[in-house]
Amino acid sequence: MIELLEKMLTYPFMVRAFVVGGLVSLCAALLGVSLVMKRYSMIGDGLSHVGFGALAIAAALGLAPLAVAIPVVIAAAFLLLRLNVHGRVGGDAAIALISTAALAVGVMVVSLTTGMTTDVENYMFGSILAMEKGDVALSAALSAAVLAMYLLCYNRIFAVTYDETFARATGVRAGFYDSMLAVMTAVTVVLGMRMMGALLISSLIVFPALSAMRLCRRFKSVILCSALVSVLCFFAGMTVSYLFAAPAGASVVLMNLLVYGAFWAISALKTRLKSE
Repeated sequence: MIELLEKMLTYPFMVRAFVVGGLVSLCAALLGVSLVMKRYSMIGDGLSHVGFGALAIAAALGLAPLAVAIPVVIAAAFLLLRLNVHGRVGGDAAIALISTAALAVGVMVVSLTTGMTTDVENYMFGSILAMEKGDVALSAALSAAVLAMYLLCYNRIFAVTYDETFARATGVRAGFYDSMLAVMTAVTVVLGMRMMGALLISSLIVFPALSAMRLCRRFKSVILCSALVSVLCFFAGMTVSYLFAAPAGASVVLMNLLVYGAFWAISALKTRLKSE
């Protein structure tokens, strides 16, 4: 195993993939716990479709993809939050409304311009091994910023996640921290799209959190377990991708699925033993 890891790390593109993928997986796992507990887990899927539309427009205009996608997706996250809190459209309906509209815009732009370019296709289906040094530096810096914000505001994020009404009663600015969660999720989704693709990025947010919740009960233990599962599944998926020349994003998702199945079986066994 050590020899295999050493061989993989001899390739610069694998090193870049491990660095960015590990950081993005960690961010997605931490944010995913709060999103799942607030029943807003599909926001990743919705924002990824918005990101695809933004990337299609950026490709058509010859602009930098991340420079266009990040502010657009952040704006979409705020819009979803406003619709969910103040609008007449529920969270799931708002996500479906915005994501399908953005995806339609992206497909229309692609079809009316030069067609599906390599860069847009990479963001649609994922191509972490194609990341360049500039992409890696930007992704690592933004991921580190998300992690720093999460750690600094951990207590407040826990409060608005566990019981938002009680948090408001104790003086916590729940709206501000909900907005912060939306911004961090938007950034993580855009960064993860290059790794997992727009079609699979939501799995990186949902699976680790669901797996951790099968065995853990305390918020902190769920957070730690989710982070560990996400990072390990990413490295396992990349290893499978390297060994069998399989798509990286799909390999990572399958590893997460296997872990979820194992955690579900252990949880069911523990429940059965207690009942007996």
